[in-house]
Amino acid sequence: MAKTVAILGAGPVGLAAAAHVLERGMTPLILEQGDTVAHAVRAWRHVPMFSNWRYNIDTAAARLLQRNGWLAPDPEAHPTGADLISSYLEPLGRSLSPWLRLNQRVVAVARDGLDKVKNAGRATTPFVVATEGPEGRTLHRAEAVIDTTGTWFQPNPGGAGLMVPGEAGHPQVDHGMPDIQGQARARYQGRRVGVLGGGHSAIGNLMALAALPGTVPVWLCRADSVTRALGGGAADQLAARGALGLEMARLVSGQRVVLETGFRLSGIEGTDPMLAVASDGRRIALDALIISTGFRPDLAMLREVRVALDPALECPPALAPLIDPNLHSCGTVRPHGAAELAHPEPGFFIAGMKSYGRAPTFLLATGHEQVRSIAAALAGDHAAAARVELVLPETGVCSGPSLSAVAAVAAAGCCGDPAPAGAKGGCGAEANGGSSSGSGSGRGASAGCGPATPKGAGQKAGACC
Repeated sequence: MAKTVAILGAGPVGLAAAAHVLERGMTPLILEQGDTVAHAVRAWRHVPMFSNWRYNIDTAAARLLQRNGWLAPDPEAHPTGADLISSYLEPLGRSLSPWLRLNQRVVAVARDGLDKVKNAGRATTPFVVATEGPEGRTLHRAEAVIDTTGTWFQPNPGGAGLMVPGEAGHPQVDHGMPDIQGQARARYQGRRVGVLGGGHSAIGNLMALAALPGTVPVWLCRADSVTRALGGGAADQLAARGALGLEMARLVSGQRVVLETGFRLSGIEGTDPMLAVASDGRRIALDALIISTGFRPDLAMLREVRVALDPALECPPALAPLIDPNLHSCGTVRPHGAAELAHPEPGFFIAGMKSYGRAPTFLLATGHEQVRSIAAALAGDHAAAARVELVLPETGVCSGPSLSAVAAVAAAGCCGDPAPAGAKGGCGAEANGGSSSGSGSGRGASAGCGPATPKGAGQKAGACC
């Protein structure tokens, strides 16, 4: 049995991993780069989550919290990122405080005294995790490592996998899902703002911009058609996706959002105004640009451990066919655990959004199942590790909170045809922007499943995590 398990990251999946490790009689060592838990979640705290509380609380974490007098929120309510922090992650962080090390940015993972090439004694040699913090570099030793550092801080660039000329360091370019109606309001209100991407994060950004007085949102959609991005409207099999699509189609048809399809960004010129230049020569004048084309894992810290990754998705090879966004939505990814997440380095696992590499089909509930299985495997309970303990409805948790919200939007009038019966379940199926159709979602972190809020004040693609 592993004695000390280093857990990289104190987000929802990392803290859940620590709770499971404790229940298995092992010692967690939680290393977090921020000065508090949920460092990345705080960046999207303004965003409503697409899944309700029922699917956002880990079972072992709940047991730990309840021993400390915690009262669980309404399981059917849909939290924002801020709710997730205040009602769950902060109390969980306090419960795990003896094992939590803040302000420790992980820079490398290796075997103690062995480089990546050495074989002799490798499986029995402890890991060493190097971190940078206020006191400089620190080395932490552990018998196992679970990397749950996520992908939030590694946004995809605006080009087809590459940074376009003028993008890096541009003062008017942002990535992901800024707090458009909150802290970033002054940056966007009354301006002409482009949004590059075609997933639910891009749509959420556009709807939030459309709600600002005097703002002109410009949708730079890389696909040649927005049909897939809009979904099937009121007939959509996924109610939340349909509601978002209905509202977005209404905004486009009413000319509240300017639409540019087939727009493949090739460069950015100038600042006042800036010009977004497409590969076909189009030049769109903008005051600001939000690039919502997904995220990717940071693998630099893992150079000295033996990891096996799918060449396309950058996830464990056994996991790739289960999560491939060309084949799956969040609702069709089956639960999986230690067996699918194993690497050639014994005792080392990547869990959470980072385990999905560039695939956007992640659900937070799936991350909880991952770390439950991993903790069981590290404790030597291989039967429990192989057992599936996650039960989701047939469509995952993508259906959103209310059909009445969909009806309200539909009553306002819209365009768009129903999604084909065989269509993929648009839960961010192209959220990382790497597909041939050119769609993209700003967060790329969790499956694009969100509540149907007609005013669209910042829904998050896959805020299931």
